Amino acid sequence: MPQGSVEAFLADHRHDLFPDEMFEDLFVSKRGRPSIPADTVASVMVLQALEGLSDRDAARALTDRISWKVACGLALDDAGFDFTVLTYWRSRLRASAHPERIFEAVRSVVDATGVLKGKTRRALDSTLLDDAVATQDTVTQLVGAIRRVRRVVEHASDVALLAHDYDSPAKPSISWDDEAARAELVDALVTDALTLVEACGEPDDAEAASALGLLALVAGQDVELVEGNWAIVRGVAKDRVISVVDPESRHMHKSRSSYRDGYKAHVAVEPETGLITGTALTPANAPDGPTGVALLEGEAPGLQVLADGAYGSGETLAALGEAGHERLIKPFPSNTAIPGGFHRDDFIIDEDAGTVTCPAGQVVAITPRRYATFGARCANCPLRPRCTGSRHGKKLTLTAHDAQLVESRRTWRDGDFISDYRKYRPMVERSIAWLVRGPSRRVRFRGVEKNQMGLSTRVAAINLRRLINLGLAYDGNWSLATT
Repeated sequence: MPQGSVEAFLADHRHDLFPDEMFEDLFVSKRGRPSIPADTVASVMVLQALEGLSDRDAARALTDRISWKVACGLALDDAGFDFTVLTYWRSRLRASAHPERIFEAVRSVVDATGVLKGKTRRALDSTLLDDAVATQDTVTQLVGAIRRVRRVVEHASDVALLAHDYDSPAKPSISWDDEAARAELVDALVTDALTLVEACGEPDDAEAASALGLLALVAGQDVELVEGNWAIVRGVAKDRVISVVDPESRHMHKSRSSYRDGYKAHVAVEPETGLITGTALTPANAPDGPTGVALLEGEAPGLQVLADGAYGSGETLAALGEAGHERLIKPFPSNTAIPGGFHRDDFIIDEDAGTVTCPAGQVVAITPRRYATFGARCANCPLRPRCTGSRHGKKLTLTAHDAQLVESRRTWRDGDFISDYRKYRPMVERSIAWLVRGPSRRVRFRGVEKNQMGLSTRVAAINLRRLINLGLAYDGNWSLATT
């Protein structure tokens, strides 16, 4: 195996990186403990995450790849283990107090090497990940949700439903080109769903309650009453469930013409080394700012935080400021009521006095609800054509974090940190590219919890490879050849 490869490193140091005691809490009983060493399974998980393989493909690689056998300490004629071992260990990890311990193990190596010592920059970013299931239309979701309720809720199958034979997994048999037939089917399916929800009441079983809740959500998110019949709404419901198979997956517009369904991977990256210091997975429509702030929890104050406009909300800027970090965040430009006219930053806000001064010099008080209404003062103002088109005059709305937003736009306009931003912020794209390379753009599981552990393992594998490239060595202590 080539020196400097992850396989060669694991062959020499998997016991040091993943000692047996690290996994002792997963198997409390002294009887029936797994015969496969923990460092072997952990090494397979790292290699699997690094290459984006399924459990079956990873087990096959352990059987027929010499590099994997050497990395995991197996003889050349060792048959490896069944792919279900990986499923079993993931389930154990997920149910434990530290499900992301493989990521934590690699992070402890990062800390031990001191590679981040003196590195006071963190770049925040996110990328969309495709879900593992097909997006479902309204009809498919209704049929699937009703079928699930009939499976898991006691006596639900006894409720008379008329729209479809729900014992069949197939789509209803209608003329799909006939608009009237489609409308009739939607009305009948929604009626069946509401009938079933009402008939089942409030079951005590958690799985049954979850199934009924999902059915009620699906039955209400895409339809409305039109002349006494249920019809599909023109538009998209906020936080719309896009699949009853994976209810946590969400729809996200990447641009006006491009969209994806799935999840969002958030990362905090040290831009000089490319090491990912924190990661989190959310539904695709989750905002970036709060998650980015959470990724920096535990970091010492004084970081220079680099991020794009998605992290430029007032709440995020305030939270980063309260944590003692310097905010190098590219703001979104403020909107103007009149094209080419005045914008918010042309008004002078005096928070101490509680007043707003407009470009024409008119001064008004800020109301308790943080409005500044100029009203009649705009009537004969020569600057009115550049300020407002409302016949009631200019009305300015101030947010609770208005000062942070104004300062963010000012520092960007004045170029206070533009050189640092241009030098270090693009480096996060390199780490994002590593993260989603090959098949890793698509998640392998359903739901946030399972995919979060998959994401953290993937990040651990990428960080380990990066550390090896930087000269990671172990002689009783972790160190880097470059430090």
